[in-house]
Amino acid sequence: MENHRIYNFSAGPSMLPLEALTRAGAEITNYGGSGMSVMEMSHRSKAFDQIFQDTKTKLRQLLQVPDSHEILFLQGGASTQFSAVPLNLMGRTGKADYAVTGHFAQVAAKEAGKYGQVSLAADVSGENFTTIPAQEALRLDPGASYFYYCSNNTIYGTEWQYVPETGAVPLVCDMSSDILSRPVDVSKYGIIFAGAQKNMAPAGLTVVLIRKDLAGQELPYTPLMLSYQTMIKKDSMYNTPPCWCIYMLGLVLDWVAEQGGVAGMEKLRNTRAGMLYDTLDQSRLFHCHAEKSARSGMNVTFRTGDEALDAQFVAEATAAGFSNLKGHRSVGGMRASIYNAMPVEGVEKLCDFIRAFDRKH
Repeated sequence: MENHRIYNFSAGPSMLPLEALTRAGAEITNYGGSGMSVMEMSHRSKAFDQIFQDTKTKLRQLLQVPDSHEILFLQGGASTQFSAVPLNLMGRTGKADYAVTGHFAQVAAKEAGKYGQVSLAADVSGENFTTIPAQEALRLDPGASYFYYCSNNTIYGTEWQYVPETGAVPLVCDMSSDILSRPVDVSKYGIIFAGAQKNMAPAGLTVVLIRKDLAGQELPYTPLMLSYQTMIKKDSMYNTPPCWCIYMLGLVLDWVAEQGGVAGMEKLRNTRAGMLYDTLDQSRLFHCHAEKSARSGMNVTFRTGDEALDAQFVAEATAAGFSNLKGHRSVGGMRASIYNAMPVEGVEKLCDFIRAFDRKH
């Protein structure tokens, strides 16, 4: 089976660990002797409740989530949180700070503008999102209800290498594409949310870590399903949660633990990214989109400067077993997404391919 798997550099949904997939496959028709699949179980059953609670415990341990924070397993993708965050938090002062360092933060800021006054604490769209602002460049409002940023920008290949200091203003972070890839001090955040389909599970699950004292202040017209307070009260089970994805998250978390936890993931991340950036920096043909200080450890964006040559590279790479290397349409060029489940060997082989292509052209 292993021989038929390609190296999938997709920005998401992305590769999942083979061990997790194999185990899910073995249990697909009969989970734990129950005589049925997790896909068929009642979310209120004992068997599923055990999966749910175990997964939550594993995540709490791996990310060292303090007791002050609740873990929610929701639906609607990270994009639904663009609305949920302001609906739940904006009411405190009626205004919020947003750092716009990529496409998704831009969309989130626009969405929040429907529910209150949004100030841009930073906006690097003028630099074509090649950089991340330094702490001293952030224009912070001490009266903001919260400060919002996206830690890793998948489209542009930039990533925050520090946690913004915002005083008493709660930090809200979209960590969809780098959660579980490096240690994070959850206690510093009011809310961390992440779509699961990059580093955690198949698409369909959104994980939210929320400081409990921030819930219960939602705007009066907040939809029932977007109220954090409601979801905390019902332990994410107001309605049927994404059961299969929660089960898959549990299997992926087992794999992360076996690799040495989040610290182990960070080591692998640094190995993969270091190798790929070194290869690109030494090449005469390719150059990276992101500034060195802002480079992402998850999404490496690069190009030759010649669109036809970029297209040729993508086509030849695909034929060689490296899929989904075409860059996002707004940036062009190439993008290699090297999330947690990407084997180091996949990046080694891609580096060999890049060097060969470089020599040829």
